[in-house]
Amino acid sequence: MSSIKSQYELVIGLEVHAQLLTESKIFAADANQFGALPNRNISVITLGHPGTLPKLNAKAVELAVRFGLATNSQIARRTVFDRKNYFYPDLPKGYQISQDKHPICIGGEIWIKGKDGQEKAIPMHHTHLEEDAGKSIHDEHSSDTLLDYNRAGTPLIEIVSDPSMRSAEEAGAYLTEVRKLVRYLDICDGNMEEGSLRCDANISVRKFGDPVLGTKVEVKNMNSVRFLQKAIEYEYERQVAMVEAGETIIQETRMFDPETGRTYGMRVKETMNDYRYFPEPDLVPILITDEQLESIRSQMPTLPRQLVQTYTTQYGLSEADALSLTESKATVAYLEALIAAGTTPKTAANWLMGSVRTWMNESKQDLTDFPLAPQTLAALIQLVEENKVSHSAAAQKLFPALMQTPDMSPLALAERLQLLQQGNSDVLQALIDEVLQAWPDKVKEYKKGKKGLIGLFVGEVMKKSKGQADPKVTNQLVAQSLDASTL
Repeated sequence: MSSIKSQYELVIGLEVHAQLLTESKIFAADANQFGALPNRNISVITLGHPGTLPKLNAKAVELAVRFGLATNSQIARRTVFDRKNYFYPDLPKGYQISQDKHPICIGGEIWIKGKDGQEKAIPMHHTHLEEDAGKSIHDEHSSDTLLDYNRAGTPLIEIVSDPSMRSAEEAGAYLTEVRKLVRYLDICDGNMEEGSLRCDANISVRKFGDPVLGTKVEVKNMNSVRFLQKAIEYEYERQVAMVEAGETIIQETRMFDPETGRTYGMRVKETMNDYRYFPEPDLVPILITDEQLESIRSQMPTLPRQLVQTYTTQYGLSEADALSLTESKATVAYLEALIAAGTTPKTAANWLMGSVRTWMNESKQDLTDFPLAPQTLAALIQLVEENKVSHSAAAQKLFPALMQTPDMSPLALAERLQLLQQGNSDVLQALIDEVLQAWPDKVKEYKKGKKGLIGLFVGEVMKKSKGQADPKVTNQLVAQSLDASTL
């Protein structure tokens, strides 16, 4: 089978649906809120009652434009909505308000990085605005379908790529980058488990060198990167086997079963004519002026790809560290605040990827829940930089204690815990003299050439100081005292 598979090219295009972070729905004043009791966030507009008219949410347009600018898309200055006609129980009006021939964002690209470290731009076909449908629930009653219309009318952007991905790995990287990007732009929370970011995959196969695309199969509503990749891998195997057996692949919609790792047919895929698109008569065209476009552009944040370049070229961080730090916008904000408070970029990065990351992993919390203000952590780091507290004491004792009392001064807490290093040479010298007097035989061995014994003396001084002696100063003074000793 492997030799047969090597003859076939996998072709993938993705349609990613991202729910926009608006307070209300796209065409009604109902709350755009996840987790409410069923059928609470609804109105006569959402339910499609006769005589009701939609009114466009301007914030949804702004967020769509923001995504388009971030992906180098062409922003349509005049765009319209269309009616997409089809019937499902969870589509109250019997049609969906979407965009067909005139999407708000045209073209664009998403940059991904492969396992080989090489960057690749995945071209996008367009991004359009539309409303979400409601939700059908089948798992509470075996014989009934329950309908929750809370989600109906939630604003979406649908991000449609070209069929330019050639592996499940590339598709997974693309979806991961889209999720990261919408979070950075504050246009979607990217929570795939809750369905605010969902992905449909159009998958086909063809012989290498064949310019004609094969018949595509759409796998719907995948809510994790891992499931997306598994579905693609299964479809590739299935379609290659069908072609080799002389079977005809039909254009259909399929679902992915995470438990079996297989896809199954749901319905024959509708053609564009089946949807009977026509311009939405109840909404006027959207006109985007130069002033509006520049206003949105001026509020754009620095994007992850630009940040990685800044961190490697200006901050001197490794690419691996820069990529790790830019995984979330919260981490970037915290890093920048640490640097602004006087911490060097490399030291700030080390603490974020060390003690702070450990806390996140152990507590299973995000950095947004981290109790220490950047200025507080910067003050703790400064104690280490000034040799007032050793790095090990700061990481293993002071940091955990500070997490319990985040409003306390790191210096005051270090004093309370007796973690401040003793750098006073007179005090240290008295301790060193006591240690040398207690180990005269070892002093003689050191004088005869066993220089490795210096660690013994330093350790004894550290014990006597209860760990408060500055190791660097202690090492220097012990060496000088040993060399000058007449014991």
